[in-house]
Amino acid sequence: MIRVTEGGRVRSARPADALRREAHVVGQAVLAAWRGPGRERDLVVQSLKAAAAALLAWYVASDWLRDPMALMAPWVALVLVQATVYSSLRQATQQFTAICAGTLLASGAQWLTGDTLGALALSVPVLMLLSNWHRFGDQGIYGATTAVFTLATGTVTASAVGHRVGQAALGAVIGVAVNALVLPPIHLRDVRENLAALAGEAGDLLHGVAADLRETEWDAQSAAGWSSASARLERRLDALRSARGWSRESLRFTYGPLRALHRVPPSVPPTEEDECWSRISGHITALTRALAVAADGDRTPAPPDGAVLRSYARLLELIGDACHAENLRLLGAVEEARAAEGTEETMRELHEQLISGLREHAEQDHTRAVVLGTLLLQAENLWNEAVPGARRP
Repeated sequence: MIRVTEGGRVRSARPADALRREAHVVGQAVLAAWRGPGRERDLVVQSLKAAAAALLAWYVASDWLRDPMALMAPWVALVLVQATVYSSLRQATQQFTAICAGTLLASGAQWLTGDTLGALALSVPVLMLLSNWHRFGDQGIYGATTAVFTLATGTVTASAVGHRVGQAALGAVIGVAVNALVLPPIHLRDVRENLAALAGEAGDLLHGVAADLRETEWDAQSAAGWSSASARLERRLDALRSARGWSRESLRFTYGPLRALHRVPPSVPPTEEDECWSRISGHITALTRALAVAADGDRTPAPPDGAVLRSYARLLELIGDACHAENLRLLGAVEEARAAEGTEETMRELHEQLISGLREHAEQDHTRAVVLGTLLLQAENLWNEAVPGARRP
């Protein structure tokens, strides 16, 4: 919230409210991490692993090997505890290559110029250009930072170069080993959570549309709310696709006994479920668009009459119930999900009522029949996808 003072200065109103909101978010995250497995606990584990890798690398380099340039090892180890073991290995290769390039170019520039400023001017522009090479990924910047660090220490000798490269290799080995062997990050539950959330949000949207249709006075504002909710479904679908990619990557270079120690879920829902809910989201988007057109008073299509709309609303509500049952099944509440079954006969009766209403509308007003036919087609598509084993008449 922004407020303009009498002097014309713009300042934030009630910063204490923003601080309270942030404190609430942090508190919720802490509680979630304490209660059980989830994203929050995974973040805590990864953070502690990164800190442990840095401490171990410092101990090995400084106290055990007595290396005078031990800083490189914990630095590299810290940043290589990544979200998956595969990404740790990939980034270790990229970062080690970038560090070697930075160290060698900086040392060569120092030898040629004999001056720190001249060496920086000669090496850093080249390394910044190299950092954009796609083979380095997002690790290319470490070449330039290593060059600055190398020249800033003022010890550019063959021995110093060997120490820095060796410490970078040591830190990479320790960082990757800690990430791979100590509670390796496995992102299987994210797929199930996103699928469950997608099913629940789809059911909520269908229930919301049904409630608005019963009012029979739904307007452009209602349609805007439906469109916004369907856009959120698309974003959730994108999150599901991302989670599916992370789950595949997190299984690379991790093995059964280590997964068992981490107590990750034994499996994820099949990819066919992603495709099914992608189709459901598409049908819901098409449905909300058709309703938005019918709600526009300046457009030719007109909505069906009240009795037919109430039957249609009830059909959408039952399909929404099926989505909620799928949400419960994915979350493990099988008994509660079963209680939502047994509605197919009611859905068939409602379908027959809507078919009769479509015939009546075709005889009386073809514009209403067009809208009802479009809405009925989308409901049938949703019925086929959302109700397991169901096939419309």
